Amino acid sequence: MPEEKTNTFSALTLWVRWVNIGFIYLTCTVSVAVALWVLAIISVLIHDAQAAFHHFGMAFLMSSSWNPLGNNGQGQYGILPQIYGTLVSSWLALLIAVPLGFGVAIFLTERWPLVPPGLQTLLAFLVELLAAIPSVVYGIWGIYVLIPALVPLTMWLHVHFSGIGIFSQPPTRPSMLVAGLVLAIMILPTVTSLAREALAAVPPDLRQGSMALGATRWETLIHIILPTARSGLVGSIMLGLARAMGETMAVAMVIGNSNRINISILQPASTIPSLLANQFAEASGLQVSALMYAAFILLIITLLTNIFAEVLIGRH
Repeated sequence: MPEEKTNTFSALTLWVRWVNIGFIYLTCTVSVAVALWVLAIISVLIHDAQAAFHHFGMAFLMSSSWNPLGNNGQGQYGILPQIYGTLVSSWLALLIAVPLGFGVAIFLTERWPLVPPGLQTLLAFLVELLAAIPSVVYGIWGIYVLIPALVPLTMWLHVHFSGIGIFSQPPTRPSMLVAGLVLAIMILPTVTSLAREALAAVPPDLRQGSMALGATRWETLIHIILPTARSGLVGSIMLGLARAMGETMAVAMVIGNSNRINISILQPASTIPSLLANQFAEASGLQVSALMYAAFILLIITLLTNIFAEVLIGRH
């Protein structure tokens, strides 16, 4: 009997060992496959954008012209307004979503007097439910609800703050401001859920120890909890930024798709994703290559954003 138990234990140990080895190889294979997938996407974009690389070079990034019939029918293309619109709309969305998302995350994580935990759970579910709404629905909501609702506000901002550059020109219905607000609502679940997880991961002993030493709830929150959860909070911001940069349909429906740079956020603008969505269906020849070039630039911007996020998180 002891010998049979020893053999059984040895067989079980060997089986567990092989399972672990197989799992390690499987995860390594999947990781390499993901990396190769990204490289394949980049290679396809570079291959299909060769004609645009050759015709326009770096001037493609500095030009505001997008005319398929220009230059003797070959086309003149540049995406400087789209780069500007992508960056401004994304940062405008962050400016709105980050304070709101962090505030919601704090409310849902901490225990507050007269606020039952069941209500916090329900609110957390409703916030995360925003991520399940299709982007085209956000676009339709922006057109028929948000834009009419913002007309009095945008007129008031222009009348009273026209001396400030971002409110200097008369408002239009589709605009950078509307796109920023829609993007803010779309990235709110990402920012809130990741910030909530970061705050919930703070050891309870830190809270209890701080308050036991006489700190108030808000002093504990500001000086202990938020600095401890800093890496997770930074990660939520950068992931929200990456999501905002890549959003397509909702932005294309509410931003106005104007191919020019305007410092006023009350005017229409354009982004790289909206340009791709609007132009690809009817593109041909060099225009397809130019759109691939634009997609490649968007991919590079997104990758640089993720790299920057990793560096920030690593420092904290």
